[in-house]
Amino acid sequence: MKNYINLVFSTIVIISLFSCQTNKKNIQKFISINDSIKKQYAPDKRVAVYNITISTIQNSILLKGESDQAKAVKELKQKLIDAGEQIIDSIVLLPDASVGAYKFAVVNNSVANIRSKPKHSAELGTQALLGMELKVLKIKGSFYRVQTPDKYISWVDHGGVKLMDENEFLNWDKANKIIYTKTFGNVYQDENKNSTILSDIVLGGQLKLLNRGKKFYKVEYPDKRIGFIKNNEAELYNNWIINVQPSGKLVEKYTRNLLGSPYLWGGTSTKGMDCSGFTKTVYLMNGLIIPRDASQQINAGKDIDPALKFDNLEKGDLMFFGKKSTDSTKQRVTHVGIWLGNGKGEFIHASKQVRLSSINPESDYYDESNTKRYLGSRRYLGEKDKMITDLKTDNILIQLKQ
Repeated sequence: MKNYINLVFSTIVIISLFSCQTNKKNIQKFISINDSIKKQYAPDKRVAVYNITISTIQNSILLKGESDQAKAVKELKQKLIDAGEQIIDSIVLLPDASVGAYKFAVVNNSVANIRSKPKHSAELGTQALLGMELKVLKIKGSFYRVQTPDKYISWVDHGGVKLMDENEFLNWDKANKIIYTKTFGNVYQDENKNSTILSDIVLGGQLKLLNRGKKFYKVEYPDKRIGFIKNNEAELYNNWIINVQPSGKLVEKYTRNLLGSPYLWGGTSTKGMDCSGFTKTVYLMNGLIIPRDASQQINAGKDIDPALKFDNLEKGDLMFFGKKSTDSTKQRVTHVGIWLGNGKGEFIHASKQVRLSSINPESDYYDESNTKRYLGSRRYLGEKDKMITDLKTDNILIQLKQ
């Protein structure tokens, strides 16, 4: 009997060891599958979360981490099951349980600062304007991990936004609104410009419309504060979006309105903007939401100067600058501006401040440094592209709920 028990125990150990060896033998293959899925569904960590690790535990494959890509997670698990593996699923899908019913938020300040990590000292990644709608992925203390309409994912502090459940969010989304069309200004507590200032407001900010008076719009913030904005500083959003016609002329108008605005790394508002925040703001006022960063913007639209000779450029085209590729290094995009041309080779960009430059050596604005590191130009105006959201036709609400 003792020998039989020893034989059974030895068999179990051998089977267990064989299973572990099989898992260890296959683990690199499964890691490669995981990497492949990540590359397919979340190649850019700025706009998608896929932080999943694979390891072995006893006779099973342990999956840990978090992701907002449910389809990718499902595909990974199915591939492992099809390979005959048992899996222990410890993946957290975003939005996670910390969010509860509050899966949405709306910006409640003139500008919300969105940071790379959930702390005030973290790098500024981007900004969101008053009234902008956000998707909430996670809550950690007084910070919320959010996704903006341009898909950018990072952290905002609780003071900058108002959390909303789906019903509250739908009511906000459907409400009539105004859009602020001046560079910056104020919202007042009373229907009088000499009354107490409720808050500041910047270009592109939106608030719910309650009433239109002779001189002021009566508006409501996401947190239900009531204020007043001068009629001549804003437009009814529905009228604005119907009438706005993206064009080189309109692009130039807003670029020139922003001349002298301060440079701010991570900024996308008239309080301060970096190079791609500048182009993003200008295009927003043309009714288009474009990718956040220059290295993303270069992948949208139509390539119109592959020979790098400044040929065929039209007013409003985006110009990219940086380090050209070599035999051992990839191209690196570090800067973006907007072509104006005007027979002078002019472009406007945010560098030190929003300023005018030129590729023409005879110009007072000649920019030798950027001219030498030119990488090409892309055309957004008149182009259909999945990376460019047209506010006339594309539904932001549907995109946020996906």
